[in-house]
Amino acid sequence: MKRITALLCLLVSLSANAASFDYGLKPVEVAENTWFIEGRTEDFSVENGGNIVNTAFIATGDGVLVLDTGVSRRYGEALLGAIQSVTDEPIRMVINTHQHPDHFLGNQAFQDVPIVALAETQQQIRNHGDSFAENMYRLVGDWMRGTEVVVPTETLAPGVQQIGNHRLEWIRMSGHSGADLVLFDHSTGVLFPFDMVFYQRALTTPHTPGLQQWRDEIAQLRQYPFKLMLPGHGPMVSDQRALDQMDAYLVWLDKTLRDAAEQGLSMTEVMQLPIPSEFDSIALREVEFQRSVVHLFPAYEEAAFGR
Repeated sequence: MKRITALLCLLVSLSANAASFDYGLKPVEVAENTWFIEGRTEDFSVENGGNIVNTAFIATGDGVLVLDTGVSRRYGEALLGAIQSVTDEPIRMVINTHQHPDHFLGNQAFQDVPIVALAETQQQIRNHGDSFAENMYRLVGDWMRGTEVVVPTETLAPGVQQIGNHRLEWIRMSGHSGADLVLFDHSTGVLFPFDMVFYQRALTTPHTPGLQQWRDEIAQLRQYPFKLMLPGHGPMVSDQRALDQMDAYLVWLDKTLRDAAEQGLSMTEVMQLPIPSEFDSIALREVEFQRSVVHLFPAYEEAAFGR
């Protein structure tokens, strides 16, 4: 009886939390005409509605650029409301930075403006968007109600572009998802690496083309003279610490998987290996390490067997 009562209480609590479907988005102006909305460093759940992603927007003086639209139609609508609460500028363009669902499933709220992405990202969303959406329905439930995939409508070419008062440099990378857009705003000194950088939240690896490639592109990011960095997940930083953490974790993950393959460990044995204490501050480090083993270890085994 106690267990049944506890379960009922939990279900009532979850229903109450989800009933309002309020993401509570609070944009913070972090640079001139640049706002940042920080998500939680958690995994997807009914409790958080999938609000684990950072989004941002820039009021350029010639319209607002929306940088990713979040995890659901409801998130996109909440984001639109948050934008309209701080600026009267119309939405000029929406950017989808890569193929993962927490970055583009809010597109429905912005269907009356151009939605742009790298050509590869467009194709990835076209190919896999419905599967991503179905999985999100399973993970966060009714927060996703009414959400449908809207594929980016235009292709963005990397390079420098002047929009309003902002000189923007769009950079193509691929270390995280195979096609990753990075933005550096030369006018404000803000670097938007999106999911090329996770800070204080363990990185995800289902579509990385390789950890060394990711490391090489982290090194490229160091070359930009940024004053502020807004990562895809985790808090903003004004120095190199997020890049340092990313590189250290990628080095450890790569070496751990390579050594384990050379030693002939099984996948289950690899998952039980300890994570160094230097990464204790990183949220979800255990679960994401286990996921990375599933994603990546077979390739390390194949390389070891070949040698």
